[in-house]
Amino acid sequence: MAHKAGFVNIIGNPNVGKSTLMNAFVGEKLSIITSKAQTTRHRILGIVNGDDFQAILSDTPGIIKPAYELQESMMDFVKSAFEDADVLIYMVEIGEKALKDEAFFKKITHAKIPVLLLINKIDRSDQEKLEEQVVFWSQKVPNAEIYPISALENFNVKEVFDRLVGLLPESPPFYPKDQLTDKPERFFVNETIREKILLHYKKEIPYAVEVETEEFFEDDDIIRIRSVIMVERDSQKGIIIGHKGSALKRVGVESRKELEKFFGKKIHIELYVKINKNWRSNQNQLKRFGYNK
Repeated sequence: MAHKAGFVNIIGNPNVGKSTLMNAFVGEKLSIITSKAQTTRHRILGIVNGDDFQAILSDTPGIIKPAYELQESMMDFVKSAFEDADVLIYMVEIGEKALKDEAFFKKITHAKIPVLLLINKIDRSDQEKLEEQVVFWSQKVPNAEIYPISALENFNVKEVFDRLVGLLPESPPFYPKDQLTDKPERFFVNETIREKILLHYKKEIPYAVEVETEEFFEDDDIIRIRSVIMVERDSQKGIIIGHKGSALKRVGVESRKELEKFFGKKIHIELYVKINKNWRSNQNQLKRFGYNK
């Protein structure tokens, strides 16, 4: 049987469930998930291998109107997802009516590659509303195959995955068959810490934060990690640390527990907080953190 391989890129508005779907496809938690918008900042590849296929799935940031340099870079990742896709997944949620960028929407409706339009979160809806949505999106994106799903409840996820594998072009694998992602270990350390900050801090704090892992030493039974949480202002540093270091300690404890599950061994983690003024608008800093292509 011929081998199939290709890039399946997932796009959509913030918080429609792209990262949940990606993790469900891959069977591992590669993309962090919170209820806050702009949780995904990078384009993250998850690789699913079978005997006769390799599906390279790509989670992308939610589509927004950029307000500063970091968000511009995030939207560049979305643009790149259009350029190399063999199959495009456009994800919406029940009740949604439009994409937040008309130019991106036109790219979807004029795509020359297969498009799967997934109506997510149907567990929050009823049959009548779902049928209305199917009719609405059939008219709005006539070039798409439509699938109602619940990524969270794993409803129809396997059916969608089987379909996208069927749509992949014949090709040898692009990555080694035992590879799960294109990102290094330190990336997942950074993202895990950032997820805990998104969950526990309010307002602007999570969006002003970047995490950099300076040390990652792996022995047979333990990984020793030293990571720096960067903020833009002194007042943000105080909030991250909390009273007598309590808030920072909670982030460290929760990150350690999750990373022990991810890596399958004991973790020792040290967290520090530094000020890196206006890093979100600084091209050199964005390049350092991997945002500029």
